[in-house]
Amino acid sequence: MPLVEASLLDILACPACHAPLKEHDAELICTGQDCGLAYPVRDGIPVLLVDEARRPA
Repeated sequence: MPLVEASLLDILACPACHAPLKEHDAELICTGQDCGLAYPVRDGIPVLLVDEARRPA
């Protein structure tokens, strides 16, 4: 089951670098080569705050 609707994912972008996001586990991952921040999705709502993001290992 998708974390967020496909139509929403199509318009979302990383707030730090403006690259597209992709779903992975319970997060949205930035596809930017120099960024790569992971944003949590809580109760189906993406939390697109840089302060809430983490750097994937």
